[in-house]
Amino acid sequence: MAGVSRNGHSVKRDWLKGGVILAAFLLVPFSTPSFAFDNDAAKQSFKLCSTCHAIGPNIKKKLGPHLNGLKDRPYGAIEGFRYSKGMIKAREGGEVWSAANLDLFLKKPKAHIKGTRMNFPGIKDDEDRHNLIAWLNHFDANGNEISQKADLAGTKKTLLGQTASSLTGDVEYGQYLAGECTTCHQATGGDDGIPEIIGWPKETFIHALYEYKQEVRANPVMRTLTKRLGDEEMAALAAYFGSLEKE
Repeated sequence: MAGVSRNGHSVKRDWLKGGVILAAFLLVPFSTPSFAFDNDAAKQSFKLCSTCHAIGPNIKKKLGPHLNGLKDRPYGAIEGFRYSKGMIKAREGGEVWSAANLDLFLKKPKAHIKGTRMNFPGIKDDEDRHNLIAWLNHFDANGNEISQKADLAGTKKTLLGQTASSLTGDVEYGQYLAGECTTCHQATGGDDGIPEIIGWPKETFIHALYEYKQEVRANPVMRTLTKRLGDEEMAALAAYFGSLEKE
């Protein structure tokens, strides 16, 4: 958590401003992510790209830049490739490969980047294009799959945040961090329209936080807040809420 540090019992929480509440939207059942991609269909779509682009671990250089870590990567960022003037201009303007920009580019590349060197007509079908984008975005910079394979056929899911889950969370630290959470989420386990988050298994709790951090879940406030959470903070919060029992 950027801005959250511990020195003895001192914790800095300058990231919580204006009454923003951590975990106000935490509980969406983790088995139902805010989007799913069809793994097989995405791989089929990627065949259109694979002549020039590589993705995954142990990739080899191809005609075009690799697509590992594509999510929010600056335009024209891979060294050793001759980018078009339009791509360089977009990079200098601070453009990144957000899902929205990928959608525009893959729909009609030459309309999105004037003079692009990518000789590709685009993917016209919205569903196919969005499915491919979701699949591309689940690879990290090393080609590892960073979010669950949630394909439409029900692929076995993998819990995220395994490093954080391996830590022994500090319950007292978690209680301190949870002060803003319990403004809405009752420590007694009641809901009153606000989902309860106590007694969760540690791995499930951390998985939910990581889904926001990796933008598998859609809530923008939680996405912002979880990007500032480190593994220690996640483990501490999971330990605290996991130690509580409903009254």
